[in-house]
This record gives sequence, C-alpha cells and structure tokens, in this order.
Amino acid sequence: MAVTSSSTLLLRNLSTVGRIAQSVRANSRIFSTGEMIRALPRIASPRSISSTRAAHNEEAAAKAASDTGAPTIFDKIIAKEIPSDIVYEDENVLAFRDINPQAPVHVLVIPKLRDGLTTLGKAEPRHIEVLGQLLHASKIVAEKEGIVDGFRVVINNGAEGCQSVYHLHLHVLGGRQMKWPPG
Repeated sequence: MAVTSSSTLLLRNLSTVGRIAQSVRANSRIFSTGEMIRALPRIASPRSISSTRAAHNEEAAAKAASDTGAPTIFDKIIAKEIPSDIVYEDENVLAFRDINPQAPVHVLVIPKLRDGLTTLGKAEPRHIEVLGQLLHASKIVAEKEGIVDGFRVVINNGAEGCQSVYHLHLHVLGGRQMKWPPG
C-alpha cells in the first residue's frame, strides 16, 4: 500500500474542487449559492493537516529514539546550555514551554535529576517523592498559566506511548476544551 503525503492529498482535493467549481460555474443556472457550497467536497483544514504532520513526526521521533541513559536535550535545558521559556523552577523540578505546543498552554515538567527515571515504566519506590513533586509542580504551572479549572497532565511512556525524549516528563496541556478519548 503506497503512503500518500498530506500535501499530495491536499493538491488532489484542490484539483477536485477546481473541476467541480468549473462545472458548477458552467451550470450556474441550475444551482443556488447554498447548493453550490454543498456540492463542494470537504477538504482538510490547514490546522488538521499540520496536526497530522506533527503527529506523524512525533511518532517517527518516538520510534527513532532509544532509552540509552545518555544525556538528553532536557539535560542541556536544565544546565541552561539551551535556552527555554521557564514557567516554574524549584530545587528538584523544572517546567518550561514546549517548542511544539499541542494546546494554547503546553508546558513540560521534568525532574532535574533523572536518577534512572527515563520512563514512568522504570519508576521504583525510591522515585515516589520526585513523582509527587512533578504532579504538584504541574498544579502550580496550571495556576500560573490560569488553567487550574481545566487542564490535562500526560506522560508518554516508551515508543508505543510516543515518548521521544528519554527523561521522564509530564505535559501540562490546557487553554482549550480537551477531548475524550485522547489520541
């Protein structure tokens, strides 16, 4: 089965719309304006095409990533080697805006010390305190961002969970109506 890109599908849809529009113009006496609009096929919005591409890129990144325990981009952000838009920071936790936001508010909350906690699936009893600190920091982020009355906290675990950076992190999402089921 051949894979077709979003841009190819969009071009096909636009070509179809053009042919239908020419046909409608040629027979304009037959249709009222409302009927012409109903005759046009629905094409994906630029946002849905962008979201589809972003989801595919994230899935590809997750499949390409591996849990080697090596330093990650988050380690460089913690060390302030890479700039980030920090929303909250304390001695154990750092929260910063995601560079590819999936909601009006999209903040990543990470432990400053990884301590083997590359995925939630690797959590051990010794990680209980930092896991609680991450959840509490997520609540503080929601308060600071004005979304405490409605937000979602997501943890992607492993390649099938679409985790692309192996440093445990929580996504705090809000500022719009969340849908169910997610994904």
